[in-house]
Amino acid sequence: MNWSRRSVICAATASAALPRTAFAANPREITWDDLIPSGVPYSQIIGEGVVDEANDTWRPQFDEHATKMNEALNGAYIKMPGYIIPWDVTSAGVTSFILVPYVGACIHVPPPPPNQLVFVTTENPWPNDMLWEPVWVIGHMKSEFQTTEIAEIGYSLTADKMEVFEWEENG
Repeated sequence: MNWSRRSVICAATASAALPRTAFAANPREITWDDLIPSGVPYSQIIGEGVVDEANDTWRPQFDEHATKMNEALNGAYIKMPGYIIPWDVTSAGVTSFILVPYVGACIHVPPPPPNQLVFVTTENPWPNDMLWEPVWVIGHMKSEFQTTEIAEIGYSLTADKMEVFEWEENG
């Protein structure tokens, strides 16, 4: 077979892209319960913590279970549902946010414990007109404790993809 230089370059380029697309890992679908290590109960509020009446926020004091992370998820490629609390918002959309397990968490109500919050960053902004939609977030998870003005957060996730969460009806 007689290969031209152009054919060799095209074949090399195509084969270099093949492993990323043909062998891409399927994300592990997880729930909020998976963020808590096995055998650890859901954390309870044990003290008032910090109340900021001017900004209408409350960071309660949680028991020792709040900061216990599921280290098996560190580095895992996951897919999980949740709701968006916007952090970095531009006209193109939201590029970082806190993923929370229920609508309104961290806003006018006490935040969930740190092991029930995920700080998400994405290069593909989520549309501003879809902030109240439940979402699936797909990406790489890390247990990474951080403190913000509104909550202490136990995990971070770099999102590769996001999509609207569709409720399935049983029945």
